Amino acid sequence: MTFEEQRRRLSGVVAIPVTPFDAEGAVDGHTYAKLVDRLITGGIEVVTPNGNTGEFYALDASEARQCLEVTVEAAAGRASVLAGIGHDVASATRAAVHARDAGADMLMIHQPVHPYISGDGWVDYHAAIAAAVPELGVVLYVRNPAIAGEQLRALGEVAPNVIGVKYAVPDPVRFGSVARDAGFDRFVWIAGLAELSAPGYFAVGATGFTSGLVNVDPAISLRMFHALSTGDYPAAMTVWERIRPFEELRAANGNANNVSVVKDALGRLGLCRPDVRPPSRLLTGAEREQLSGLLTSWGLL
Repeated sequence: MTFEEQRRRLSGVVAIPVTPFDAEGAVDGHTYAKLVDRLITGGIEVVTPNGNTGEFYALDASEARQCLEVTVEAAAGRASVLAGIGHDVASATRAAVHARDAGADMLMIHQPVHPYISGDGWVDYHAAIAAAVPELGVVLYVRNPAIAGEQLRALGEVAPNVIGVKYAVPDPVRFGSVARDAGFDRFVWIAGLAELSAPGYFAVGATGFTSGLVNVDPAISLRMFHALSTGDYPAAMTVWERIRPFEELRAANGNANNVSVVKDALGRLGLCRPDVRPPSRLLTGAEREQLSGLLTSWGLL
C-alpha cells in the first residue's frame, strides 16, 4: 500500500479497539478477532491494535504482539492495520520490526513516557524507530504541549515515512498553530481526542479523528466524520449532542473510565467481557445504570 493511500485512509475514523480478556484474565484472541471484524464490516478503514483504549500499557510485549497478529489476520487486507508501539527505543524498534513482518501497514508511536523530554531528543527517538522500518508509514502520537511545529518539521525532514500526526493536546488553537508551523501539507492531521473534540480540530485543519466509541457503534462515529468532512457542522453537532453523555462518562475522574465504559457497553451488547486491568477499574453500579440508560436511548439495548 502506498503512503498516499495510507494518508487517505488516515483522513477518516481511526478506530482504537479494546483488548478483551477471558475469565482467567488472558487476552481473548477469538473475541478480539470478532471485534475487529465488526469494526471493518461497519465501514472502518483503519484499526489500531495496542492503542490506549486497547490498554497498551497494561499489556506485556508478548500480548501486544498477539493483539497485532490477531488484528492483521482478522483485517485480512480489508482495512489498514496501524500498530501501536512504544516504550524505550530498543523495545519500540523490535515491536516495529515485528509489526512489519506480521503484515501491519503503519505504525503509531506512543508519546514517550519519560520524565525528561527535550525537543531534540524527541526528534531522535522517533527518527530512530521510523528508520528501522522505512517501508511503513508512521503516525506520531503527540500529547505533550511542549512539542512544537519546529520538532515536527525537523522530524519530517529526516524521516520521510512519518506521514501523520495524532494530536492529543486539548487545545485546538495550539493544534492549528503547530500544524502550520510544522508544514501543514507535510502530514495528515488526526484529532486525537475523539469525537467531542473533533469539530474544533476539524475547523482548523484536522481531516480524521481517533475513536474508542466506534467499538460500540461504528455508524455513529462515521456519521460524525461524514458531517465534518463535508463541512456540515450542524449535523456534526447533532451527533455530538447525542454522544456527549457517553464520552463525558468516559472522561470522568481524569479519564479513569475511558476504557471501562467502552468495555462495559460491549459487555451489555454481548460482545466481550467488561474486565479491565489495573490501574483501570470496573464501573460502579451507578455508572453502569447511567450507561445502560444511554445505550437504551441509542436503541442498542
